[in-house]
Amino acid sequence: MDKYYSEIPDALWEKIAPLIPKEKPNLQGGRNRVPSRIVMAGIIYRMKTGCQWRAIPNEFGSGQTCHRRFQEWERAGVFKKIYKSILKYYDVKNQIAWDWASMDSAMVKAPKGGV
Repeated sequence: MDKYYSEIPDALWEKIAPLIPKEKPNLQGGRNRVPSRIVMAGIIYRMKTGCQWRAIPNEFGSGQTCHRRFQEWERAGVFKKIYKSILKYYDVKNQIAWDWASMDSAMVKAPKGGV
């Protein structure tokens, strides 16, 4: 597990962790939830490799766990918060050139007689 756990450096995790909703205790009993840091590493692994959720190594918990937590965090806006946090961090360090931009587009022929 150490190999994958280290996918998220401590300094980065310290910035990400506060953006993740606190886990609510399971009042019905059952297993403990897989720690958020391990699941986040699993999500990052999946995004980096492009593998299917069910192909995520067991070191991250099950692929189903990673997918379910991904959906929870997406609904809670966690990934948008992380994105904004990273932009703010690099903006403060003046490492983003806001005066330079690029757009991608495609040109297609308009239908006859139409705009």
